[in-house]
Amino acid sequence: MVDVEIRELMQPFVLSDYQVQEVYRRFCNETAKGLRRSTHDQASTKCFPTYVQDLPTGDEMGKYLALDLGGTNFRVLLVTLKGHHDATVESQIYPVPKDLMTGPGVQLFDHIAECLAKFVAKHDMDKAYLPLGFTFSFPCVQLGLKEAMLTRWTKGFSCPGVEGQDVGQMLHDAIQRRGDAEIAVVALLNDTTGTLMSCAHRNPECRVGVIVGTGCNACYVEQVENVELLDPNFKRSRSQVIVNVEWGAFGENGQLDFVRTDYDREVDRKSINRSEQLFEKMTAGMYLGELVRLVLLRALERNKIFKLCPKRAAFVAVLQNNVDIFETKHISEIEEDSFPEFTSTRRIVKELFGLDKASVEDCQKLKYICECVARRAATLVAIGISGLINKIPDRKVVVGMDGSVYRLHPKFDSYIREMMQKLVKPDKEFDIMLSEDGSGRGAALVAAVASKST
Repeated sequence: MVDVEIRELMQPFVLSDYQVQEVYRRFCNETAKGLRRSTHDQASTKCFPTYVQDLPTGDEMGKYLALDLGGTNFRVLLVTLKGHHDATVESQIYPVPKDLMTGPGVQLFDHIAECLAKFVAKHDMDKAYLPLGFTFSFPCVQLGLKEAMLTRWTKGFSCPGVEGQDVGQMLHDAIQRRGDAEIAVVALLNDTTGTLMSCAHRNPECRVGVIVGTGCNACYVEQVENVELLDPNFKRSRSQVIVNVEWGAFGENGQLDFVRTDYDREVDRKSINRSEQLFEKMTAGMYLGELVRLVLLRALERNKIFKLCPKRAAFVAVLQNNVDIFETKHISEIEEDSFPEFTSTRRIVKELFGLDKASVEDCQKLKYICECVARRAATLVAIGISGLINKIPDRKVVVGMDGSVYRLHPKFDSYIREMMQKLVKPDKEFDIMLSEDGSGRGAALVAAVASKST
């Protein structure tokens, strides 16, 4: 059992039934505003139409390239679709150097084009015509299937010269400048759309795609008559379209202020995008570790944890002076630990703070801190998913999930399901499936579907 002191410290992270219901209500109101033209500008969840209107049938065939950019690395994939819901994937991960994350946008896209050229040459495909699906996991306004304007950088990127520009065109121009590969950018999407498409390729009941990784976002299949921003020409031939919710921005109009903690405000204050992406800052891997660091620092300063540690002052100094010292992966490792050994927890405490033998009591306290931060994140994600499922007319809805937090945290899936059982309408059935090959396969499938329909 964790003592009362730590439970009281973590109480702000434990959402009451009232708070859960109120966040749910506000989220549903906000997404409704995002879908309507008259209220779109005021909505924090922008609900952008993606112009992806056809889900895969499983019969798609051919070779397609996919490029997945959404963090400090990007992935290039060669996807061979074989029909019968079958596909093979060859891929390679390339780093984005830190200077390119903040340098001129043209340099970033030139680097990506260079890596693409190396990849296709390595696979002896440099002379072949290759349609490319480009997963670009940042907030964008889609103007068509292969045109998307970046509205703002997130996840530590701040390259000048890209916001307000068509990122599909910027990639196309970079490929053309090299002139050493026959690559056509035929579709531009974000990672949630890729996840939905990848899962729909294997399960036709998939209607929602969610990423909980470095960032956090969702998309879902909506009826075209409800999407007022969608060009009327796209409403005539299709009944549905995937909507990119951009729920990471939920709360920017104050809707989450009643559940945000002092720690959330501190994380926001120190971020490069202050007052933006507030929902994401409570749910995504980029921020969860920092939340735990701030809580742990407060617990140490108030003598609620590691009370008998002879190096307390040094412990506090390490936490104060190293903003990124507690990583989100540590939360997953600590929550997976078993009582009373706490092998991973003790190793982490020793590596980070030089404390040789953390007590069982202190390990329990640290695990509870991690649990409260992770459970709140999962609860908020579950609120959003439930709001989307309850909008969808289908009786059974499958949710495609991906992202490092969802994949690596041992209890995140069960935390989400536990809350969804309370919020999804009783006449509906839901399931969650892990996306195989992430959003990369989905990008290739969007390229395949786009090529088939042109």
